[in-house]
Amino acid sequence: MKTRLSEGSLSSALATLFAIAAMLAVALPLGVATAGEKKFEFNMMPSSAAISACLPRASGEVTIETGDLNDKMEVRVSGLAPNTGYDLFVIEIPHGPFGISWYQSDLQTDENGRGHAKVRGVFDVETFSVSQAGSPTVSFLPTHQYHLGLWFDDPQVPFDLGCEPGRTTPSVTPFNGDQHAGIQVLNTGNFPDSAGPLSQIHR
Repeated sequence: MKTRLSEGSLSSALATLFAIAAMLAVALPLGVATAGEKKFEFNMMPSSAAISACLPRASGEVTIETGDLNDKMEVRVSGLAPNTGYDLFVIEIPHGPFGISWYQSDLQTDENGRGHAKVRGVFDVETFSVSQAGSPTVSFLPTHQYHLGLWFDDPQVPFDLGCEPGRTTPSVTPFNGDQHAGIQVLNTGNFPDSAGPLSQIHR
């Protein structure tokens, strides 16, 4: 035999469902995807006064979602040179000489100077590199890398944009896959050298 809820009973049931949903919304604060995942957000800033002058709207936004095994990082940029390639690194300090640096991803902007990249890895308080004694190249103790930096892939681009005032030829840096990149355009210098944003992320 089928039962039929009265209008009053249906309203009461719906009210109960809405109350449960409201309690869950309070219990799960913004940024928590599951019990083992949390979201952290921070900004990247122009790397120098020269970058701010040649690209006055340059900016970056970073979202890191931690997980039980690794983390997901998404970097979104705007105000950059349009239709241009860039290279994303996790670095020891935000400014030169940058310290130990780890190549993460390429990033391509669209016709409006916007772009984004998504990568997976360990992007939190545990991020570090180490090269033990006896390495055929160089050895160093475990060293944390808590900052991010973004470089022009083509050295000619920032030079043509006027981002290198006073220079007669483009600066060439090793920050791409060919070790023939341009200058840095964005970094996390809005955080202290010894306390980059990744140092504040705990799983």
